[in-house]
Amino acid sequence: MPFFILILVLLAIDQITKAIIAATIPFYGSVPVIPGFFAFSHIHNKGAIFGIFSQTGSLLITILLTAASLLALGMVIFYFFKTPPSQKPMKISLTLILAGAFGNLIDRIVRGYVIDFLEVHVKRFYWPTFNVADSCISIGALLLVVIILMRRS
Repeated sequence: MPFFILILVLLAIDQITKAIIAATIPFYGSVPVIPGFFAFSHIHNKGAIFGIFSQTGSLLITILLTAASLLALGMVIFYFFKTPPSQKPMKISLTLILAGAFGNLIDRIVRGYVIDFLEVHVKRFYWPTFNVADSCISIGALLLVVIILMRRS
């Protein structure tokens, strides 16, 4: 039960932050938080992670990305329920991935794009803009890799 609560809390944070950005920062607008390093920016990502395929504007790409997201989500859900509660780090990593996947999938289905707004840069080097859901997926995947590597050693 605590894992389901965590999924709901992270999903709520993701959706609320996206709604706040959409309501307060104009599309393609940016608000510096730490000048030269971090800003809140409002962009729409119609592609995959880090904006891959976002410039195509193709309905087929959107459908394929949504289908791939659903397939990946199904696999993570399967492993989530297959993993015993005693394996807490594994459950936490899968919980983070599920929360992020649901957050971005909701955007893709409801809006047709994902709202990204966290912009990190150093001088002219910009990391692709991301959101809370992307952070959950990335942290969960990194934790999953660490768990797998630790099991092998």
